[in-house]
Amino acid sequence: MSDRLTQLQDCLDQLLTQMFACIRYIDTHHAPGSIPNQPDQSSDPLLQGGAGANAMAAPASDPPELFQSRLQELAGDLVLKEQQIEALISVLPGVGSSSAAQEARMRALDADLRAAETERQEAVKEKERLLRMVDGVIVGIRRP
Repeated sequence: MSDRLTQLQDCLDQLLTQMFACIRYIDTHHAPGSIPNQPDQSSDPLLQGGAGANAMAAPASDPPELFQSRLQELAGDLVLKEQQIEALISVLPGVGSSSAAQEARMRALDADLRAAETERQEAVKEKERLLRMVDGVIVGIRRP
């Protein structure tokens, strides 16, 4: 499992991808709007799938009921992803702490790290001492 920041970045990437997909769907599947004093585009045979270079590039618009239901589904997906992001943000360390509290926590962790490093160095010295002692015993056993 990845760390929280990586999960957050992945969720943000997924949210942006979903947003792009939503905008792309709306752009390609919406019904043409009616503009006052302009001919209605929905009666244009080129837009209805007739002969023309643009007929292949522009898919037919969805019926209004289907379009609205898909919009609701896409909006629900966006809200769900946003809630996942909020949940990840809420468990990040330091959220809800002041700068002074975070600095104090970092100082305490630094002191703990220094103490652990000192212990590690002492353990390495002890290991080397014991290793030399065992080597001496092994060498002593070989010389009977």
